[in-house]
Amino acid sequence: MDDIKEQMKDYFIKYSSYVILDRAIPHVIDGLKPVQRRILEILWRQNDEKLHKVANIIGQAMQLHPHGDAPIYEALITLANKGYLLDRQGNFGNIFTGDPSAASRYIETRLSPLARIALFNPAITEKVPSYDGRNVEPVTLPAKIPFLLLQGADGIAVGMATHILPHNFTELLEAEIAFLEGRNFKLFPDFPTGGIMDKSEYDKGRGKVKLRAKIEIKDPKTLIIREICYGTTTESLVRSIDEAAKKGKIKIEAINDYTAQHVEIEIKLSRGQYAEEMLDALYGFTECEVSLNSQIIVIKDGLPWETDVNEILGYNATKLVAFLRWELEIDRDHFKEKIFYKTLERIFIENRLYKKIEKIKTLEGIHESLQEAFKPYRKKLLREPTEEDREKLLQIPIRRVSQFDIDRNKEEIAALVASKEEVEKHLKNVKKYAIKYLQMLLEKFGADFPRKTKIKAIEEIDRRAIETKEIKVGYDPKTGFVGTKVSDAVQRSCTNFDKLLLFFKDGTYKVINIPEKQYFENIAWVGIADKKTILGVVYKNKETRQVWAKRFIIDKFILDKTYRYLDENTQLELLSTNLETIVTLQFSPNQKTTKLEFPLKEVPVKGAQTRGIRLSPLKVKSLSFTPKKASSSF
Repeated sequence: MDDIKEQMKDYFIKYSSYVILDRAIPHVIDGLKPVQRRILEILWRQNDEKLHKVANIIGQAMQLHPHGDAPIYEALITLANKGYLLDRQGNFGNIFTGDPSAASRYIETRLSPLARIALFNPAITEKVPSYDGRNVEPVTLPAKIPFLLLQGADGIAVGMATHILPHNFTELLEAEIAFLEGRNFKLFPDFPTGGIMDKSEYDKGRGKVKLRAKIEIKDPKTLIIREICYGTTTESLVRSIDEAAKKGKIKIEAINDYTAQHVEIEIKLSRGQYAEEMLDALYGFTECEVSLNSQIIVIKDGLPWETDVNEILGYNATKLVAFLRWELEIDRDHFKEKIFYKTLERIFIENRLYKKIEKIKTLEGIHESLQEAFKPYRKKLLREPTEEDREKLLQIPIRRVSQFDIDRNKEEIAALVASKEEVEKHLKNVKKYAIKYLQMLLEKFGADFPRKTKIKAIEEIDRRAIETKEIKVGYDPKTGFVGTKVSDAVQRSCTNFDKLLLFFKDGTYKVINIPEKQYFENIAWVGIADKKTILGVVYKNKETRQVWAKRFIIDKFILDKTYRYLDENTQLELLSTNLETIVTLQFSPNQKTTKLEFPLKEVPVKGAQTRGIRLSPLKVKSLSFTPKKASSSF
């Protein structure tokens, strides 16, 4: 049993690590999950700037991805719909309506120009064997812009999840420039579906944003939704509006979805409803307003890293400088090699060194002769010629030797030297070079990615205030009916959120929701359960004929539950809210005291179920009240 427990523990840890590192959580460098990276790697290998069938790309990607074609297809569609790394042709679905994409055999894709420029360089890409060892795949792609923040990402792993909101292309690159120049910067999300955003609680990606759909007022009775909230679709939005209408939160006559390339949802309002007044209700009770939480967890150096937007951008800017330095060093070495070989070739042909090997019969002797022949020219060369260099010289065709143009060779070397010096100049200040690189990307692609989400402060909506409506409640003492549809009765104004408090002559009371029309027997008093009204009660014991009084507030209750407010075997004489009521007690003539007046306000306020105070130990013949008692608060 212990062995099984240890195995389960070991396997679970391995499984959790695999899901976190190799499935669900994106890498901070390129912002990609492994399946997305494998798709892009295949597209790079197949890249000829022509469109490829998605089905073909999926098949090729299965060489690198061990989990079948379905997740590859879904990842490719998601990546394509983000709009940055892949060009599309065909039906890739609709992010507005939620409609699915066409089958993979009908749609085509290729790497976008931005992806080819800013995401790939095989010379600086670390690669490892694929899952079956037959291929190699990149650990990460050398991304030169923060694709993680640009595209956003969602992932659920074992024990952790990430939700990174997308940002604006131009703002990200300008923020990188600011970071490299040592200036402050701020970043806020930008969503492909547009809308209006309140960023006050974003907190560098550790908080949340509030989003609203963009709603236009076409006329006083018509609203048009032009942009929707990120994470919703027109279908889910229309459904939420229908549900709100069914619940009575909003009143509409009709709703029509005309969305195609752009969002267009038309809402026709019913009689008595107007567009200006309906906006808050739509934001309060439908998907026209949502809150999106941001939780940033990424993979960095082989481990999960919980961070924020600013730290990611700073990390990517630092990586950009490192990648560009690496590329410049490779370019410098490349130019050096070309200069060396062209110089070596010129020396070989110009000084007719090939004549010295014409009579040598062995390859070893030829190499020894050439090695000796180049010694006088060593200072003109950037390094010592190797055997491989000499072998290349020996493979030069006779025609090329006879037509060799020394002046042209010198011009080519001069151009290479100028290029090398330019690279070395950039290497002295790579940050400045990185800023120019980012400015080039901004100039080339900035106009293609304008901000779609408008930033604006959004006031909190009081949903209860929107729902609150003034209504009239009627009570007919003759018939015993109470409700909003009781005609020819005493009426009182209240709101639809108020509750009714009903006291009955049998000594009980209850609190109910306001009905349309309901019958109650032996009602003593009807009022609003506002939890602050003080009620005064005078009652008489049927056996002793002694009179008692009490005052109380009904501040705690359970709807429709029956409570007692009078003692058993007692009779209600008065129930009133008038604090100035005077109770007059009349006793029998044969007693010393024949009359007693008692102000009701002198009775202390206690609970409704507590016993009242006895006004007199004598038997009461009759009672009277000033002012005249009333049976209802209406």
